[in-house]
Amino acid sequence: MFRNLRINIFIYYLLTVIGFASLVYYFIAILKIENIAVFALIVLSVVTLSAVFIAKLAVDPLADYVHHLQELSKETLHELNLPISTITTNTQMLAKNIEDAKTLKRISRINNACNMLKERYNELDYLIKMQSEQNVKELFRVDELLNARVQFLQKLYPHIEFHLQLDAMEILGDKTGLSKVIDNLIDNGVKYSNDSKNIDIRLKDGLLCIEDYGIGMDEVELVHIFDKYYQTNRDMQGFGIGLSLVKRFCDKNNIELNLESSKNVGTKVKLKLK
Repeated sequence: MFRNLRINIFIYYLLTVIGFASLVYYFIAILKIENIAVFALIVLSVVTLSAVFIAKLAVDPLADYVHHLQELSKETLHELNLPISTITTNTQMLAKNIEDAKTLKRISRINNACNMLKERYNELDYLIKMQSEQNVKELFRVDELLNARVQFLQKLYPHIEFHLQLDAMEILGDKTGLSKVIDNLIDNGVKYSNDSKNIDIRLKDGLLCIEDYGIGMDEVELVHIFDKYYQTNRDMQGFGIGLSLVKRFCDKNNIELNLESSKNVGTKVKLKLK
């Protein structure tokens, strides 16, 4: 599609140049216009019209493509919801009538995989709403969200010990976006925990603190930590975009973000929620 679009724009641009040259020749050689102001006005009008047509030729197919892509994403999400719900319901029913430990373990793996699919489903739904500028704010309990995210991540990181101290807190905000921020911060804490197995999560007086006791960072690394694609350790999995996404979310939602870290001591991330 984009290859054809580039060809069409090039052809139209070439025709415009030829037409413009012919028009200049017509006004100068045939009509013999000597008034520079009139000639400049004519040239300006032709150039403006050509620019409008070229822009329209470039933007319209792209807008149609984005619209069709959004519609396809919505339809795909709708189709995904049914099989995910079916798998979840049936595995739960099967687990009630089975006592064999190995079979129950397999069913548990299916449930975990299905929960991961649900996460991707929710993220895609969230991105579509953000793209269409829908209101994504809702009233929710931050402490309940933290408990839910830790329960989910505990299945992915069974070797980690999460220590939670959470005061009750209710806010009106972007629940899915904050959920992604929490996941990124905890995931970073786990990845760089080194030999430590402890992650502390505290929520008190509107201040959310996530602290690990891993490899930490020095002053040079802290300067670049929110840069996109920056990684303190290139051997780690990932693309170095997690903390840049966290920073962007906090800036957009007026959340004060503070990061403290010391080499071989650990890292503490604080979010001041409003």
